[in-house]
Amino acid sequence: MRTVRRSALIDRPIPEPSALPRRAPLPAHHPDPVLDVVVPVYNEEHDLEPCVRRLHAHLGETFPYAFRITIADNASTDGTSRIAAQLAAELPGTDFIRLAEKGRGRALHAAWSRSRAPVLAYLDVDLSTDLAALLPLVAPLISGHSDIAIGTRLARGSRVVRGPKREIISRCYNGLLRGTLAVGFSDAQCGFKAVRRDVAERLLPLVEDREWFFDTELLVIAERAGLRIHEVPVDWVDDPDSRVRIVSTALADLRGMARLGRALACGRLPLSALRRSGGDIDGELPAGLARQAVRFAAVGAASTLCYLLLYTVLRPATGAQAANALALLASAIANTAANRRLTFGVRGRGGALRHHLKGLAAFLIGLVLTSGSLAALHHTAPGTGHRVELLTLIAANLAATLLRFLLFRAWVFPARRTTGTTAP
Repeated sequence: MRTVRRSALIDRPIPEPSALPRRAPLPAHHPDPVLDVVVPVYNEEHDLEPCVRRLHAHLGETFPYAFRITIADNASTDGTSRIAAQLAAELPGTDFIRLAEKGRGRALHAAWSRSRAPVLAYLDVDLSTDLAALLPLVAPLISGHSDIAIGTRLARGSRVVRGPKREIISRCYNGLLRGTLAVGFSDAQCGFKAVRRDVAERLLPLVEDREWFFDTELLVIAERAGLRIHEVPVDWVDDPDSRVRIVSTALADLRGMARLGRALACGRLPLSALRRSGGDIDGELPAGLARQAVRFAAVGAASTLCYLLLYTVLRPATGAQAANALALLASAIANTAANRRLTFGVRGRGGALRHHLKGLAAFLIGLVLTSGSLAALHHTAPGTGHRVELLTLIAANLAATLLRFLLFRAWVFPARRTTGTTAP
């Protein structure tokens, strides 16, 4: 089996994962636990028991399959382990593991690696997220629709109660992710996630972080590999007794982003091996870049025809430069609207104004290229005929179109997730 190196700083090779099979729904009568919910804990002797009892009761009343709850104690020094062992002995379908080292990512990695349930999930012990979202979270994984599901506090429909400090930090972090790693998912930090086991088996060896950046790293790798991430708006109430050390966690996250960005830029992660195979619809479609390029070209061809028609109609009355600017502006607005829906799959009005403003910025670049080409033509060959003008503008528009596509993909509509939820 071929191996891939993480980076020059990491000696340990990463085994290249095997291709993922086609997604399929789980059978209605599954003999073993379908869902394994991991609750990672560290010194939670006061919150652990009410959390697990409430979770167990909720699953027993609402979840239609057999389930397991795994308490993952990562090096607690209080009575957490004793309480966890008591709960595992008393509540059916409850398990307990203890790790010698701290780290939420370490606890999830260990618990998910040993589980045989086809759907793996986790939630924070404070139960900040309303458990009513748990079934909607795992349903797309059970049905075979999606590979990963995450709760989001930053989408329409979410109801969040937290202080301004945590709100600002969360939005800045997710905004930084979108700006640096061009992610499409809206909320990387919500402690409410699920993944299909066949996906986890291939992703976990690629995820290096064992602390708080674990979630983000797993999601970024999954999205870059073309896996489907489903988002569920959640009701979420901030825990005032949170143990997260904001400054040290933020610095570790920044280091994680830099490390992951380098790995992605250098092609050190075997992303192509994670794509679905065996006839899955995602595997039958062209890669995201190729599919977007084809659709962008089709929209661009229609826009160019509209542009040339408008230019021809306006030219006698306004002159060449004004006709070019007006025709390009009208076609650019229509082009952005068409690409928003057809090429990049954006639905609804959310972010429409921002997208059009960025599209107009791309239009200005096209205007500079085409107007500059027209001015250069008139300067070097005064009295040039209408046909030569059109040919010059077509060539300039082709160059502007290529540049606009790159701007649209990387800046205007960066790496969107494939879900029914629209980010704010």
